Amino acid sequence: MLLDLLGSVVLFFMLAFGLAWPLASRLALPPTEKLVATAALSLLGIFVFGWVVYVFALSPGCLWLLPVLAIAGLAAGRRPFAVLARDRETRGLFGAHLLVTLWCLGWLATIGSYSGGGWAGDWFEHWERTRFFLERWPLETKILASYLLPARPPLANVVTGVFLRLSQIDFAHFQLVSTLLASLVFLPAALCARRWGGARAVPVLAVLFMLNPLFVQNATFAWTKLPAAFFVLAALWFFLRAHDADAPPAAGAGCGGLLAAGLLTHYSAGPYIVVLALWWLVLGRSRWRSGEWRRQTAFAAVAGAIVLALWFGWSVLAYGARGTFLSNSSVTSEHVRHGSQLAKIALNILDTLVPHFLRPMDAALIEQRSALGWWRDWFFQSYQLNLPLGFGSVAWLALGGELVRAGRAAAVHARVFWTIFAAGTVALGLAVHGARDHWGLAHICLQPLVLLGLAFLAARWAALSRAWRLALIAGATVDFTLGIALHFAMQNFAVARWLTGAGSTEAAFADFNSSAIMNFAGKIHHRLAFFGDIFAAAPMLVSAGVAAIFLLALARARAAARRHLQPPL
Repeated sequence: MLLDLLGSVVLFFMLAFGLAWPLASRLALPPTEKLVATAALSLLGIFVFGWVVYVFALSPGCLWLLPVLAIAGLAAGRRPFAVLARDRETRGLFGAHLLVTLWCLGWLATIGSYSGGGWAGDWFEHWERTRFFLERWPLETKILASYLLPARPPLANVVTGVFLRLSQIDFAHFQLVSTLLASLVFLPAALCARRWGGARAVPVLAVLFMLNPLFVQNATFAWTKLPAAFFVLAALWFFLRAHDADAPPAAGAGCGGLLAAGLLTHYSAGPYIVVLALWWLVLGRSRWRSGEWRRQTAFAAVAGAIVLALWFGWSVLAYGARGTFLSNSSVTSEHVRHGSQLAKIALNILDTLVPHFLRPMDAALIEQRSALGWWRDWFFQSYQLNLPLGFGSVAWLALGGELVRAGRAAAVHARVFWTIFAAGTVALGLAVHGARDHWGLAHICLQPLVLLGLAFLAARWAALSRAWRLALIAGATVDFTLGIALHFAMQNFAVARWLTGAGSTEAAFADFNSSAIMNFAGKIHHRLAFFGDIFAAAPMLVSAGVAAIFLLALARARAAARRHLQPPL
């Protein structure tokens, strides 16, 4: 089984960084940007290939053309690939990404059953959606006995299904591929950190990602929000590059296509599309007469339209316009139709910005017999659903101060753009959620914004005072202890039994809240073997591996800081 999992990891990296290499290698981009473009275009290519196989009912054996094409592409482009591999900054970027990925897989190996706040059922929904495409379920099948297929976009499910078809179709491999896809979001975030703070910011960002509860909890939960964030941040990168003096010719088309790919991964990408499109069209009106601007706009629009048509065109034919556009839970939820929508939006914004423990509210969701389980959910709800705490218990304060300092020195145009981008995505990201949520909604649409904030903080690390760095280290220690270590301890059978004093796993989980019980019951009922079950017999090995990965990431970050502090020769 371990060899199968290792083979799946090798297959993932081969396809994710090899399939689109013949195209990416020809783009007029620096090596680090080519690496990210390769991953984004490869995932899009895997989706298109898998989607064609599904729509036209081709033999699943056709999917084996993908690794053949990837190997052939790498062989044909071995010379530019060798140049890429020799580039120091590209190796540093990929090495940091690999450490972040291994860190997430290490924590995934500790999970016996999902739990945490109100997260229940979503992981099984995406398992069913992946199987929908793999097993060609009837179109009228309702996912979770509730939703038709168009209630969620398909890109991540189709891509995951392709990898499962080429490796092994079981839940453990499904979790593995989900975490590998989620971890890719580090790459475009690292490009942004590098843009603002140089190459030394990349290893610092890796440590910040590894100690951030919002990221690690989402990367190990089998759903599609972080893969969507990957496309959003990659699109944002090309949006920024399109406005540079040395803008690559493909920047506009890359932005449009990747934003569309983000929307086909999770509808949370929608607010970012609106904000970036408005900035491009309305606030960029001074460039309307430019032929180059018109060409870039046309290429971006066409690229996005082609990607969106792959899904929405088929869905309208199969389910009709109503079934396609009015089946998402943000539209169909009964709570959406009651009360003033403007009032709900305003209250949701307030509750996302103000932590739950600073306002009166009904905490029945996290009520349970386990004291440790209650505290875990209390912190889980803080880190996941509150926007400031999503950055970290101290990080949001440091980030706010650095944004003010950077804003004073920035050009007016840049200051206006980032203010509109942040305020617009927060407002729209919370407005699109139709129902009222008293806990907050940061985890729905605002994850790209949080990760972008971490990238900026990593870029400013060298400029921070010693006091601020010590405060951030102390805050990250608290975040890791209460948001990561405690969280995964409660998801691990052996540790949960030991911490709660329960005589059995069933008794331990029976003390948790109703969402945790639902997840555990779902695992047992459907007889699912988790990724963590494979490593249950080797907890010390997993712990040692996770510790070694973090120490290596920390050493890389400290080495980068020392290089920065060394005087020039």
